[in-house]
Amino acid sequence: EQADLTFGYEYLGAGAASLSGLAKSKSDFVKRLKAAKNPAIIIGAGALGRADGGAIVKAAADLAKAFGMTWNVLHTAASRVGGLDLGFIPGEGGKTAVQMAAKGALDVLFLMGADEIDVTASDAFTVYMGTHGDAGAHKADVILPGAAYTEKDGLYVNTEGRVQMGQRAVFPKGEGREDWSILRALSDRLGATLPYDTLAQLRAKLFADHPTFGRIDYAPGAVASAIDLSGIAAAGAATDAPLLSGVRTFHLTNPIARASVTMAECAAVAADASKIAAE
Repeated sequence: EQADLTFGYEYLGAGAASLSGLAKSKSDFVKRLKAAKNPAIIIGAGALGRADGGAIVKAAADLAKAFGMTWNVLHTAASRVGGLDLGFIPGEGGKTAVQMAAKGALDVLFLMGADEIDVTASDAFTVYMGTHGDAGAHKADVILPGAAYTEKDGLYVNTEGRVQMGQRAVFPKGEGREDWSILRALSDRLGATLPYDTLAQLRAKLFADHPTFGRIDYAPGAVASAIDLSGIAAAGAATDAPLLSGVRTFHLTNPIARASVTMAECAAVAADASKIAAE
């Protein structure tokens, strides 16, 4: 909401509808945007997940293209950008995560560290691979203990498409194993053996199939004018509903944080502070 911040500012609005027509506006903000060097636009998951998400993307894309801005999407999961780069999305006629978690949808449900999805309604035989005994593990019929990010070498892709390498700091505890080795062992037992026996062989295959993953610490850049957004449905217009964050409890956004006493205390303090501010 517009408020007295004790300093001068230009109020553009709190809702997504504020984006519409902004590119043709003659406001001071637009003048500064035109003069900016390397302007960028970042779309959050909270905006994309709304009913008018398609319209928001179109309005943001129009703005970005008008001013030659780079295009970024701020995801809420560390593995999501890399998964999209791999094409890890439902195929033709495939189910969404919500559909897969519904009762009667599947015979077998494999949760690979998937703790943010409500699977309580599912009656499928559930296999969970992950750490810290989080929500997904509570529903599982079989638990395959994996390794936390500190316990394995890994490749991660950030919001700007930059591939980053993480290195193991400590070994997994107990029966925990690195994720790739669990999947390799499962493939062998299922009679569909994967063609690698070491992490080096796996990465060689990854780099051959998806060369961008071999370009460590390189940001490809994403100029909005070069991105095809025609496949995104933009029926209707963006509404005036306020744009809200997709993160409700900042300190408890992942299994490691939720297993931390310190982070639980931080979340409690933050909740109390919000109540005090509201009063």
